[in-house]
Amino acid sequence: MSITKLVFGICILLLSCQIKTDRQTYGPKMEVNLEPPAYKLQIPSNDSLYNNILGSLVGSAIGDAMGAPTEMWSRQNRQRSYGYVEKLNPSFIDPSPEGLWDFHLPPGTTTDDTRWKSLVGSYTANNLASFYQPEGPDPYQFSEHILHAYQQEVKHLKESPGDDPMEIEHNIRRLTWLQEWAMVAKPFAARDLEAYTTALHRFYGGDLLCAGMLYAPVIGLPYPGDPELAYRAGFRLGIFDQGYARDITGLTASMVAAALPYDATQNSIMEVFRTVDPNDFFRSRLFGREAFKTFQAAETISNAAKELKMCHNDLAIPIVDGDSLAACRLQLAFELLDERNQHSPAHAQEILLVTLTALMYSDFDFQAAMEFITNYGRDNDTSGAVAGAILGAYWGFDALPVSLRDQVLKTNKKNLGIDLETLASEITDKISHELTNI
Repeated sequence: MSITKLVFGICILLLSCQIKTDRQTYGPKMEVNLEPPAYKLQIPSNDSLYNNILGSLVGSAIGDAMGAPTEMWSRQNRQRSYGYVEKLNPSFIDPSPEGLWDFHLPPGTTTDDTRWKSLVGSYTANNLASFYQPEGPDPYQFSEHILHAYQQEVKHLKESPGDDPMEIEHNIRRLTWLQEWAMVAKPFAARDLEAYTTALHRFYGGDLLCAGMLYAPVIGLPYPGDPELAYRAGFRLGIFDQGYARDITGLTASMVAAALPYDATQNSIMEVFRTVDPNDFFRSRLFGREAFKTFQAAETISNAAKELKMCHNDLAIPIVDGDSLAACRLQLAFELLDERNQHSPAHAQEILLVTLTALMYSDFDFQAAMEFITNYGRDNDTSGAVAGAILGAYWGFDALPVSLRDQVLKTNKKNLGIDLETLASEITDKISHELTNI
């Protein structure tokens, strides 16, 4: 080999490494292209794809676990009990079907956000071929998968030996977690439109909750580099969503798909809010596209907080590392978010607003984004899980904070029976096989 070719090869190698590790920061404004990008599925190496898929699953679990001990707490109560949260903490809250399933759980324990990633992850791995069909994954098959999981919990409860009240209570929590979902999935699977519509409109009280957002990040994993296909799949499987909440579910899957490639940038991920709209939500008369308005609001809040030059009010947030201006900026961001709170903290639009604001404010720094969301509060485990899934897909497992990722992997496997490494491996192998045969 000539010296010239050797030098050229080294340059190309260094450039490829730089593309992988030197992620671009989020610009003050979203890049605007006159022509929408021509999205195309990419075929990353198996090792690279596994690193990013595992990163998305574990990143989501970290966000879930950081918020779980103080989910729905006021900021005052959170600071009184835990101070400024920057790590995983043990939990002392009462168990609940959607939350933690037991008392006094160790750091790294997760809630229904991670259980949904596991449940839908198994569906994705076992039915991946359908994801690449022209019509996308089958929502009826998806509803049957959820019904089967519910029926297994019913069977488990009925077969519980003895009459130990604590064991029965625990098994009831496992069953109740899927109860509302099964009441929607059952008529949908039976193609009973009227019964499905009735069940959907009373699902958890009938609000525009972040139902599909709990599992949408997994739906985005089979589509590296093609956020439009990911959107279509997410929207198609968003059978528990109402109104623009379903658009948000599609966009959540879309952001994960956009984050997976080597050449992903923060702007290319955020650009999906303008360029990916196969169902024409922008053309919705009177209201337009609510998800894009939420994106603009997040950008406004983030910029206002980051551009603050001096403190004007008394601080209600602890000063970290002696940086009072940073605390004032964070407090301003929190106050601006408070002004836009929905009736329910689990409202899809609120979860999206908190998630996007955290991503922009932190410039996609994983640790900073998790701290922002956890200390802001409200439905912080879900917002953290969504943001963690996007950032984990973007940075990859290897770039996640070691202590956080190791603790979450250990606790989920030991205490909850959720093996995220095995799940990531199964999904990766199936995706690699399908992509190479398209």
